[in-house]
Amino acid sequence: MRSGFNSVFLLIFLLLLDIYVFQAVRAIVYMSSPRVRTVTYSIYWFVSLACLITVALLPYIKWHNWPTAVRSYVLAVIIGLVVAKLLTAVFLLLDDVRRALTWVVRRFSAAKTISPETAVNGLSRSQFLNRLGLIAGGGLFATLVYGFSNKYNYRVHKIKLALKNLPASFKGMRIVQISDIHSGSFANREAVIKGVQLINDQRADLILFTGDLVNDRASEMEPWMDVFRQVKAPMGVYSTLGNHDYGDYYPWPDKTPNGYSALQHQNLERLKQVHGELGWKLMMNENAVLEKGGEQIALLGVENWSAMSRFPRHGDLKRAYEGIEHIPFKILMSHDPTHWDAQVRTDFPDIALTLAGHTHGMQFGIEIPGLKWSPAQYIYKEWAGLYKEGDQHLYVNRGFGFLGYPGRVGVLPEITVIDLV
Repeated sequence: MRSGFNSVFLLIFLLLLDIYVFQAVRAIVYMSSPRVRTVTYSIYWFVSLACLITVALLPYIKWHNWPTAVRSYVLAVIIGLVVAKLLTAVFLLLDDVRRALTWVVRRFSAAKTISPETAVNGLSRSQFLNRLGLIAGGGLFATLVYGFSNKYNYRVHKIKLALKNLPASFKGMRIVQISDIHSGSFANREAVIKGVQLINDQRADLILFTGDLVNDRASEMEPWMDVFRQVKAPMGVYSTLGNHDYGDYYPWPDKTPNGYSALQHQNLERLKQVHGELGWKLMMNENAVLEKGGEQIALLGVENWSAMSRFPRHGDLKRAYEGIEHIPFKILMSHDPTHWDAQVRTDFPDIALTLAGHTHGMQFGIEIPGLKWSPAQYIYKEWAGLYKEGDQHLYVNRGFGFLGYPGRVGVLPEITVIDLV
């Protein structure tokens, strides 16, 4: 009952938003020819009603059985249009508030006249704000559509780190980090193959994958096994689980009222096998000791551990730490960067480097010299790149794949290269 009420409320809100924004569209073409007005109105309402009908039908169609690419693009277009209209509505609301205040001043002011309403190039303030709102909303939507072309536009980020207690034998070691593959979102095989080749081109000594191999189901990796088996390094490929790997976001048909699903459990066990079949060592709250030149460093890997209640917390860092207390240099793989501030820095100060992913940098932002911004920063304190507190470092990978929105704007898919110097 509550779900049905929420759906009706959402549809009413979206319809009112469409009507509100349409006032700006109508004002812009009001002086145009009847043909232009008819075409403009028809296009606007055709697209708007198509989105409304799709949203209304979602509870009644097997959405999860749609082809991944189709599902992603449909969802992206709908969300993009809604966000663009919301941005436009902000400008319209500013104009409505301005006009309301003007009316109040005119109604109660001792002087019954106010200055003429003018703006740029002779446009009234209302016309100016209407056009500015439509340009802002349209520009945002166009940017999101442009971002579709960037989802396989892989970027190599290279950093050099001088870390405390690093044994001399390991100086010069190259680590490649990848994260958030989300194989269930892929549709372009050739592009993914090029991305994997770019990973191998970095000639890493050690490759570390920090979670979210799939969106929900282990079967999503089946078409890509031969591709990611090519990811190799002399000291091995190690991996961990991310929040999506547990299948929590898929509607398993046998899920009981208390949340248990035998199919979901089988899916997780199968995903663990997939890591092994790729030749990757999946670290489930455990550690590995790496040796070189008679010296040792420790690598720890934990299951997903988040400081946010909406994400799973299966990681057990204390368990992963057991038996390596005597090794002074440690690297941790933990999918969610909130783990670093919540537990790693406070309870395990000898972990020199933590590698995480998860945020994707929201797949949207600005990263240019002197400016680094993304909506992700309002959710995560550490959301992309390198962070340092004392002798400890955190690197948050922006993700190799994509999820939900089938594109990237500003924050491109990443392969991280870390040279220990």
